[in-house]
Amino acid sequence: MTLGETTHPLPRPFLVLATQNPIEQEGTYPLPEAQVDRFMLKLSITYPTREEELEILDRVAFTDLPEPAAVVTPEQMIEAQQAVRTVYVDERVKKYIVGLVHCTRRPGEFGLKLEGLIRFGASPRASIYLTKAAQAFAFLRHRAYVTPEDVKAIGPDVLRHRILLSYEAEAEGIGVEEIVRQVFDAVEAP
Repeated sequence: MTLGETTHPLPRPFLVLATQNPIEQEGTYPLPEAQVDRFMLKLSITYPTREEELEILDRVAFTDLPEPAAVVTPEQMIEAQQAVRTVYVDERVKKYIVGLVHCTRRPGEFGLKLEGLIRFGASPRASIYLTKAAQAFAFLRHRAYVTPEDVKAIGPDVLRHRILLSYEAEAEGIGVEEIVRQVFDAVEAP
């Protein structure tokens, strides 16, 4: 981490999590697009179902919260990260990933009529993170290879904060989730 002109090394592994509450923005400031692009994923968490909220109520309101305990060591995390990097990505899957990202920049080439709705498509960092996220997704499913379904499953979380919509899209009520869905529908999976 660099503060001013001084760099402070951080322990490995290191993880940054950030939260964004769409209701209360006071005291928080939107990050510039270049900084937002550095986050690998953007998860969209909605309200819980009635059943889930009842379970939350039972777990939190009527019992003491358990003390968190480490389940893995930092060394085990680093080993897992190294193992994820070995998950095989076929050339056809790589081309599929690049096609998805390219489609966010030039949707017309893929038959999508989104002219004027996307101000900026996803950067090359999206291809990198989409590949890494798909490798991790496959790893967590005990597979040594990535499938197009892995890319589809994790893709919205990688792309949703990397596509900047135009004012026209906002005025027409077209959200980034809809654009991402159209991109995945338009690009043929291997």
